[in-house]
Amino acid sequence: MSSISCGIVGLPNVGKSTLFNSLTKASVLAANYPFATIEPNVGIVAVPDKRLDRLAKLFNTTRIVPASIRFVDIAGLVAGASKGEGLGNQFLSHIRNVSVIIEVVRDFTDTQVVHVNESIDAQRDIGTITTELALSDLETLNRRLTKLNKEIKANPKLKPVGDVINKAISLLDDSKPLYHQLEEEDLEALSDLGLLTAKPVIYAFNVDEVDLINQAKLDSLSALVSPAPSMFICAKLESEFSTLEDYDAAELRESYGFRESGLEALVTLSFKTLGLQTFLTAGEKEVRAWTIKAGSSARTAAGAIHSDMERGFIAADIVSYSDLITLGSWSAARAVGKVRTEGRDYIMQDDDVVEFKFNV
Repeated sequence: MSSISCGIVGLPNVGKSTLFNSLTKASVLAANYPFATIEPNVGIVAVPDKRLDRLAKLFNTTRIVPASIRFVDIAGLVAGASKGEGLGNQFLSHIRNVSVIIEVVRDFTDTQVVHVNESIDAQRDIGTITTELALSDLETLNRRLTKLNKEIKANPKLKPVGDVINKAISLLDDSKPLYHQLEEEDLEALSDLGLLTAKPVIYAFNVDEVDLINQAKLDSLSALVSPAPSMFICAKLESEFSTLEDYDAAELRESYGFRESGLEALVTLSFKTLGLQTFLTAGEKEVRAWTIKAGSSARTAAGAIHSDMERGFIAADIVSYSDLITLGSWSAARAVGKVRTEGRDYIMQDDDVVEFKFNV
């Protein structure tokens, strides 16, 4: 499947571009005034995966192809965006194209960085963005319903779609985003409308450095957005980490009690939120990670490599990554019975290293 697209959104001056820069090691304008970002900045980065380096050494290959994730730094939103305030229309159109929304919420204090509302209030800021996304969706749904009501007269079979739209409108009127409220089949029925509140949201609270170890504070922020997933970063600190060599960054990060980088944490949460996983292929030509939906069959996974492999699927030879590393080669793993031959309906696991057999 194509790379995951994560839209980094939020009010102006909450740390979106600083976070984007640290995640992608880019150097875009991160200025202390609203709308420093106008056109979205895009960065495609490798999904961190230490397994690939170990497999590359095992197979003596220099070609490593990791899974990838795409970050889009989108212009800051302000109240009234759904009516075109600020860069509202541009902001909203860019969000429609992402897989998951990363909403950066400011909870740090810095007198040198102005807040668009002149005070720090995470709950208020979350409400502002939720309201603007909901208002935009209401406009889209009401416009579609007006047209659909005319179509239903000629084709009554369309009425169930109208019922789903009315349900969605009712939820949004009560300020309830659609993603956590509608059943999966209802979301699918509305998928062609590009609804903003139907997208999963990960909340990235940008906090002061000292609050990264203040568990009571972090728990209170997390509670504001439950059941949506949340994470905590100090974008200023992440920016500092990103300028260091990997070893030095890891050492400094560890001194703060971090086991993983902001990128690793965000990738892990994005994969979990979107229900994704990877599987691996390994040989002398290359080692590679492939992204699939969790629960995908072996035949579907083959299609992630090439449609011909899915169409002509015969079987999949599978060994666990840990067994392959321990035993040192495919042949050694086969010799001790660690390579399994699985059929088309086998459910792929995240630790699988695979060789597909197919015929076209």
